[in-house]
Amino acid sequence: MRIDILTLFPGIALAPLGESMMKRAQIAGLVEVAAHDLRNWATGKHRKTDDYLCGGGQGMLLKPEPIFAAIGELQTPESKVILLTPQGKVFKQAMASQLSEESHIIFLCGHYEGVDQRVIDELVDLELSIGDYVLTNGAIAAAVVTDAIVRLLPGALGDARSAVDESFSDPNLLEAPAYTKPIEFRGLKVPDVLLSGHHAKIEEWKAEQALRKTRANRPDLLGE
Repeated sequence: MRIDILTLFPGIALAPLGESMMKRAQIAGLVEVAAHDLRNWATGKHRKTDDYLCGGGQGMLLKPEPIFAAIGELQTPESKVILLTPQGKVFKQAMASQLSEESHIIFLCGHYEGVDQRVIDELVDLELSIGDYVLTNGAIAAAVVTDAIVRLLPGALGDARSAVDESFSDPNLLEAPAYTKPIEFRGLKVPDVLLSGHHAKIEEWKAEQALRKTRANRPDLLGE
């Protein structure tokens, strides 16, 4: 897989992707990640990438010319162009799984008041939001989505079951509480059932705890 991130702040996008699992996935050749400064495709003395809104309004808007030029250079027939924007579809684990099947993704990172609508109409395949809030720029969101996708690539996780046995692998339940050694710490003990070796009872306990945790933290997933 190849991921290209088109942004005014490539350093922000790449910083969290050069550590830990993301770094190992790139070294192993599972994914190639590159971030590109949109200004490289801007023209004129000042390489301007934004301008005032037609019709008035506060803020600035990313201009279409450098975006069209950049995507025209980066795009292949297999590319999927994704705009990171608070106005997009909310990103969830199921979508991360779908996107992990793509061979080439171009993330276009919004900034200021967003991008010219002609970019969305002509170039963008999917508008994506990581939540109902506004960030300073889309480079942060691009890093989040990239992380969620790359960890699902075969070989990215040390244990292939890890991506299955975690929160949102079941879209309606959070992950059950987890424990490790020591068995007792400051008077707090690991639940006896997890030490019993009785796999059926352990799975039953995990299911009950996952439901309890979901009801407490995310009742919306249960329709409550």
